[in-house]
Amino acid sequence: MNAKMQKARDCALDILKPSAKDLEHGLDLHRNSVVVDAYGFGPGAADDVARLLAAMEAGASPSEIQNLREEMTMTRFVTNEREQAEFKMAWDESGVTGTFRNAGEEGQGVLTLLKRFAHFTYVCDYLRSFTPKAVHPADVIAAKKENRHCYVLTCNGVPLAEQWKTVEEEMTFLAIFFELGCRMMHLTYNRRNMLGDGCAEPANAGLSDFGRRVIAEMNRLGIIVDVAHSGWRTSLEAAQASTRPIVASHTTCYALQRCCRAKPDEVIRAIVDGGGLIGICAIPAFLGGDGTIQALLDHIDYGVKTFGVDHVAIGTDTFYMSSMSEENAKRLSKLPRSRSRFESFWPKDDPLFMPEWQQDHQLLSLDWINWPMFTVGLVQRGYADADIQKIIGGNMLRVARDVINSVG
Repeated sequence: MNAKMQKARDCALDILKPSAKDLEHGLDLHRNSVVVDAYGFGPGAADDVARLLAAMEAGASPSEIQNLREEMTMTRFVTNEREQAEFKMAWDESGVTGTFRNAGEEGQGVLTLLKRFAHFTYVCDYLRSFTPKAVHPADVIAAKKENRHCYVLTCNGVPLAEQWKTVEEEMTFLAIFFELGCRMMHLTYNRRNMLGDGCAEPANAGLSDFGRRVIAEMNRLGIIVDVAHSGWRTSLEAAQASTRPIVASHTTCYALQRCCRAKPDEVIRAIVDGGGLIGICAIPAFLGGDGTIQALLDHIDYGVKTFGVDHVAIGTDTFYMSSMSEENAKRLSKLPRSRSRFESFWPKDDPLFMPEWQQDHQLLSLDWINWPMFTVGLVQRGYADADIQKIIGGNMLRVARDVINSVG
């Protein structure tokens, strides 16, 4: 481990305070299990500051700067030797076999979604001996046997033609993205779209008729329906409309923390009754409690006790950021400010941006490289090994098999 990783690990250990026996058993179990992040980002690279400053000096627009920074953080470990070494170290320290990786920018525009999808196709192609692209659950199992890691590519939106002539024409790009390797899609992202209401919409109007047609097409193709960012009614009706299991890949339990990104029991029950699952995220504001790794374990406990161990996973919604990013922070203080993006509008009374959920010990304990500590924490709480293996990977693979194997 480097110093940045060690700091995060020490923080988690200080909070959990496991016995030597629990620590050894948890780390051994984690090492020997197929570990799947139901929705995460994995390791990210730092900006190439010289290239970024040169673009700013040349008058690059805010959207150009955003695109450039995304390209750097998502791909720079392919070409930069130091970044690649840390990228591989972070994967190995996390013990994650595969992550359902957001590889499509938030929204429905095909060209917008393709940019991010291209970045991770490039990563999987050039680093295929270390992190290949997985298009089937069997690929994840194979990666574990071969001592590799993998990405399962997802989109933070359903790609639409946006011509609004016929329903069939609008849905053309779902099949194309499936052929490119996309295996999971968000129905909505915070705001309302043509499929339904997002979680940040106060109206909570639910799923549209078009949304039902899209779900049917996703079921036909073998694409997992994800309602993590959907409104409660949209999520409930999606679960009822789908003939295949759906997921809220990175959420929390509203019974424990009142925020719009959490799901109430009624919604979770509908997802579970269809064979789906909830992935508990690692965002302090959405977890509540003390906002640390203990709060994440509390939500897992609640989910398991209320809905059964077969229907709970971990979808961190977090990443490990290269140590070089901290070195670059001061040099990037001149980045231009921009307005909030449309999909980022957020209820003013929601806890997301409240300072009490931004404490170092919270964020450090939930760092992506602390995945082994999640397993150690479950050992401490008395879970059987077989149940832990379901939570840290087996359940998400089961849902993927149920959906992807339906093709044809």
